[in-house]
Amino acid sequence: MGRVTSGLEVFLRDPPAWANSARLGLLSHPASVDSQYRSARELIFHRFPGQLRLLFSPQHGLLGEKQDNMIPSADFMDPVLKLPVVSLYGPRMMPPPEALQGIDVLLVDLMDVGTRVYTFATTVAWAMEVAARTGTRVAILDRPNPIGGVQVEGNMLKPEWASFVGPYPLPMRHGFTLGELALYYNAAQNLRCELEVIPARGWRRGHYWDAAGLPWVLPSPNLPTLEGAMVYPGQVLLEGTNLSEGRGATRPFELFGAPFLETGKIKAQLEGEDLPGVIFREAFFEPTFHKWAGELCRGFQLHVTDRRTFKPYYTTLALLAAIRRLHPDQFAWRQPPYEYETERLPIDLLTGDAAIREGLDQDVPVQDLEAAWQRELAAFLEARREFLLYEE
Repeated sequence: MGRVTSGLEVFLRDPPAWANSARLGLLSHPASVDSQYRSARELIFHRFPGQLRLLFSPQHGLLGEKQDNMIPSADFMDPVLKLPVVSLYGPRMMPPPEALQGIDVLLVDLMDVGTRVYTFATTVAWAMEVAARTGTRVAILDRPNPIGGVQVEGNMLKPEWASFVGPYPLPMRHGFTLGELALYYNAAQNLRCELEVIPARGWRRGHYWDAAGLPWVLPSPNLPTLEGAMVYPGQVLLEGTNLSEGRGATRPFELFGAPFLETGKIKAQLEGEDLPGVIFREAFFEPTFHKWAGELCRGFQLHVTDRRTFKPYYTTLALLAAIRRLHPDQFAWRQPPYEYETERLPIDLLTGDAAIREGLDQDVPVQDLEAAWQRELAAFLEARREFLLYEE
């Protein structure tokens, strides 16, 4: 497979007619780069002189410097381009209408990781809602889904559990690119946004990021590797528990643990589960910050051995079931606040359905939980087909 051409590079080489005169805004982050690692905002600024008027930043900031959740980013002036940067994470989560009224097109170049709770897609969806009201076009400069566009997994989010980590019904691992997901949200939620997607060229759905020939720039501070992105659709659930998901360690989400875990017993219990494509290697670490900072955590590193058969969401649910069973007095569900939600349990926002936590609390087999969501997942798979821009 040859190198994929990102939507950013397609846009720069062969811009739509409107791009030559439109007032532009750009929502981007450090992973918004071309094949030579040059930033999208500088490339667009110089390619369309005088047209780029505003920059917008998602969670973790325009520069990717905010390490943890619920660390707001302030508005500021880009010191190089001398353009105002409007933060969309913190007290304000949507673009102010007056900001979008000052531009004709909002360009979006964000690297997504194919997981519903990864908040960049929510930021895009909420920006689309405002753009529909202001008459602003939204153009997604699309990028491949790093974990492939074939495998889909998980229960559908219930509307009553909508939040910043899931604004609309969607399974945890959705198999869309960001552009495809925007098209799906626009239609399924009747957002009425004037939306255009500029697809990447040369990508096939079955390929992961390392087959695309594109640079990997960490899309957020705690996903430094593709391996972390592969386990993330499951391991992100640990954010809703008192287990360390590896923040403050060198391989977040691949590593996890807590001081109280008895790894031998956990591994023995997991051997009775059907968990293909992954090996749990016993691992120890001391987080430098976040949960259990400075304490020795006993746990595992997840090593994915077969990407095609590995089921990240199911695997982490099985882990949680085993840990909850073996450590009922020490394991706990994390309490709010979480992503600016102050009342509902973080685990319920993450799974998108309180029935998942309730099932684990009642010791319902994970196979039964998975079986219960198959019908709605099948309906989603049928509905998503018309929004797929890339072939397998």
